[in-house]
Amino acid sequence: MFRIAGSVTAARLTAACCRTVTTKQFQVHGASLHVLSSDTSRKTRHGPAHRTPPSWQSVRSMASAGESQSKINYIFFGLAALFGGGGIVYYMRETSKDTPKKAAAAVSSASKEAAETVAEKPVPETTKSGKKLLDAVPQSYPDFEVMPEIPGHAKYLLIGGGTASFAAFRAIRASDAKAQVLVVTEEEELPYMRPPLSKELWYSDEPELVEKMKFKQWNGKERSVFYNPPSFYVEPKELAYQENGGVAVVKGRKVMKLNPQKQVAVLDNGWEIFYDKVLIATGGRPRNIPVFERASQEVKDRVTLFRGIKDFKRLDEVSKNASSIVVVGGGFLGSELTCALGKRSRDSSLKVIQMFPEQGNMGKVLPEYLSQWTTAKVREEGATVKPETFVKRARFSDGKVILKLNTGEEISTDHVVVAVGLEPNTELAKESGLEVDDVHGGFRVNAELEARSDIWVAGDASSFYDIKLGRRRVEHHDHAVVSGRLAGENMTGAKKPYWHQSMFWSDLGPDVGYEAIGIVDSSLPTVAVFAKATEKDTPRAVVEETGESLRSVTETEASATDEPAPDVEAAAKLVAEVEAENRVAPTPKEDYGKGVIFYLRDDIIVGVVLWNLFNRMPIARKIVKEGKQHQDLAEVAKLFDLHADED
Repeated sequence: MFRIAGSVTAARLTAACCRTVTTKQFQVHGASLHVLSSDTSRKTRHGPAHRTPPSWQSVRSMASAGESQSKINYIFFGLAALFGGGGIVYYMRETSKDTPKKAAAAVSSASKEAAETVAEKPVPETTKSGKKLLDAVPQSYPDFEVMPEIPGHAKYLLIGGGTASFAAFRAIRASDAKAQVLVVTEEEELPYMRPPLSKELWYSDEPELVEKMKFKQWNGKERSVFYNPPSFYVEPKELAYQENGGVAVVKGRKVMKLNPQKQVAVLDNGWEIFYDKVLIATGGRPRNIPVFERASQEVKDRVTLFRGIKDFKRLDEVSKNASSIVVVGGGFLGSELTCALGKRSRDSSLKVIQMFPEQGNMGKVLPEYLSQWTTAKVREEGATVKPETFVKRARFSDGKVILKLNTGEEISTDHVVVAVGLEPNTELAKESGLEVDDVHGGFRVNAELEARSDIWVAGDASSFYDIKLGRRRVEHHDHAVVSGRLAGENMTGAKKPYWHQSMFWSDLGPDVGYEAIGIVDSSLPTVAVFAKATEKDTPRAVVEETGESLRSVTETEASATDEPAPDVEAAAKLVAEVEAENRVAPTPKEDYGKGVIFYLRDDIIVGVVLWNLFNRMPIARKIVKEGKQHQDLAEVAKLFDLHADED
């Protein structure tokens, strides 16, 4: 009886020993495995199970084999006690002594094999699949020098490094403080804001600031185009080891395909990234025109499709040495760049020419009389403007680009800038089983900006349904901010619908600017009320007052701090009558200092432009959202308090 008890005790000690050794080994070598597989070590809907390295599988099996053998030993001990078989007891005692030794030896051997794997077989950086990362033996203190540059898994994967992604990862981190967010962008830059590329950067008198991609706002305050400094981000290979989460950016890589079923993204180098949630914020690429697409390579080399930092740097350098630049396009971007280059031409021999098929600048947005007034303003900035003009042919001769125009005129220039809108980047759709809007372009999404399960789309590339104005696609900064933020919130479980009416703005230098919301289409009927402008009615003044050059931010702050806008009809009765000199139908000779323009569809206001009128966007937003018919739009205009700053 004494021997039986002793054997049982030994067997228990053997099992405990095996468990202790196994646990210790995983504590020493398993920290990395724990971090890598904390959310994905089992097969779930978030992705396939990660594989345990073979050496560890053998350790586990041998350790459990030791415990299983001990259980068998208990049975034989019982039989020995029952039948008094001393020989059996002796045999099983010797067997039980052997078993822990075998299990411990197996653990030691596997541990040695694991150590040799780390020392002799570093993970290759060119591995084709993110799953290969999981074959590396985990370590407590990983050697990042042998780790792949790109992780094999991301809980939150953001495709695109623009404003929508920036807004999304801020929202994700606000809801999930320890979130690990991976951004993959084709550009070689960290997330940055685009508006200054055609505005403030061109008006800087300090070249050293521009080289660092810094600018002075209209109020003189210095600012960077980058949303965050490099120190904000973590290295992609270190993202999985950040206990408090973080944001990592993979630059210069393109996602070629998504597999929604397996929840994996495939990069242009073949690398695979498994994800739990993914945001498509690929934005758009500058649209070209056929005459330059089929031109010779010499011509193409002297054409800039303006979009990002690389394009700004190129045009900035060209403008310092060229004798002439032609800007093709009369919309927001084309007009802003023309004003900026025109300002630079005042201090040099540079000649700036702008041409477009419309009758005036921003002719697709502004009423004709205001478009023509804007054209006169652009000319005052130093540019030659050619409305109702387009390029028919382009050739290269004697180091110059020769443009043949529809008017019969030929223009010789050093460089051409094309600014005629965007094409949404939807290449992922075909390979990933996502739907594209054939009318508006972009990925079709539902009210929560979701294209498919666990796939969201935000920014320029999203075609969303507006419950007031129908399905739309918007290419402006504020929409990127708002839709990116909403997508980020929904990726963390918010399930909020998109209801926000995004605004946009344009500045023709520091003295003329406007903000707009809703459908602003010059083909729609418009009604306008104007007043005399004061020194406070300029982009420069609003930045000096708010300290913020991004108008979407000042608009958001106004929405948060102002009282809710009153009922339109009731409030109109409380405001003084419009002064006699303000007329709803202005003449082209008037000086449009500041005012409000209403765009109508079926006598309902569907869009509003605030001309040199700032911090009133919440009122305009409410009017568009209400969707009411108004008998007297002059009364509605009183809500905007056009005469607030007049003496």
